[in-house]
Amino acid sequence: MSDVCIALDAMGGDHAPSEVVKGAILAAAEFAVEIILVGQEDVVRRELAAAGGTPRNISIVDAREIVTMEDTALAPLRRKRNSSVRVCANLVAEGKANAFVSAGNTGATWTSARAVMGMIEGVSRPALATVLPSLKGHTLLLDVGANVDAKPNHLREFAVMGHFYAQMLFNIDAPRVGLLSIGEEEGKGNELTKETYRVLKETGLNFIGNAEGRDVFNGNADVVVCDGFIGNVVLKASEALGEFVSTTLRQEMRKTLPRKIGGLLAKSAFEGLKKRMDYSEYGGAPLLGVKGGCIVCHGRSNAKAIKNAIRVARNFAINRIDEKIMTKVSDLHKREHDSSVLATQ
Repeated sequence: MSDVCIALDAMGGDHAPSEVVKGAILAAAEFAVEIILVGQEDVVRRELAAAGGTPRNISIVDAREIVTMEDTALAPLRRKRNSSVRVCANLVAEGKANAFVSAGNTGATWTSARAVMGMIEGVSRPALATVLPSLKGHTLLLDVGANVDAKPNHLREFAVMGHFYAQMLFNIDAPRVGLLSIGEEEGKGNELTKETYRVLKETGLNFIGNAEGRDVFNGNADVVVCDGFIGNVVLKASEALGEFVSTTLRQEMRKTLPRKIGGLLAKSAFEGLKKRMDYSEYGGAPLLGVKGGCIVCHGRSNAKAIKNAIRVARNFAINRIDEKIMTKVSDLHKREHDSSVLATQ
């Protein structure tokens, strides 16, 4: 049995509970992990039975209420305290699970994690961080939806957390951090990006300046920082483009016999491209800045995406990323404090 336990919101997502339960079964077979399915027990048991039974490393915790996409972000804290997403957060806060995964209401997941599990000291806003493919490997983009409005100090925190997360994720000592804007020059952008540019120059990070939209995918930056409004637009547009390219290629390859033959010859290359652009391969986005692990999945996640989100949550817990970010943020604040004290002497 594994020392890692992941709570899974069985009722969250467009295809819950069926795809969520199937994803849990796939993860239970592939990874050394304990999984707690949180949701209406009778419904979850029916889904498990329909999928072939309950694996030994899956258990169930009953939660009678469901937070829908129409509910407000505060629903789990006020009206639906016995909802599956709130109970998942409770399990992490109580030490019964190392992290939780949800494909449900993002705002409700965010507020549950922040209010119930608590924030890392020195971080005022959590940020959703997602990994996107680039020409040179991968790029970490944050925030992608947790904070639609942000101030320069919030973006600074995102940059710091992204820096340390990318170090662990990509095994890079000094990840290149870029600020998403409409031009490379320092004076380009709105008031938020202009002020954030000035702030990021003073962090001691490997700040490379402004990053344009193309830099998310060309590999010029390892970490790209933005507010959640812009980040979510970039993420959703990227997903839609990936689906468009994949669908269009399939359609075009079927139009003539030579194209069909060429398509067969290049099939493995196209499958590789699709895999790199498929959001389900990346599972979910960790909510950096909260104590414990919280992985937020796409609302339309299928079983494969849920399985991979559990993998992300497991790796997050094994590497104790929240604790490492806590230590690094604390060290950074201490250095900055010491520097300011010396400057005034």
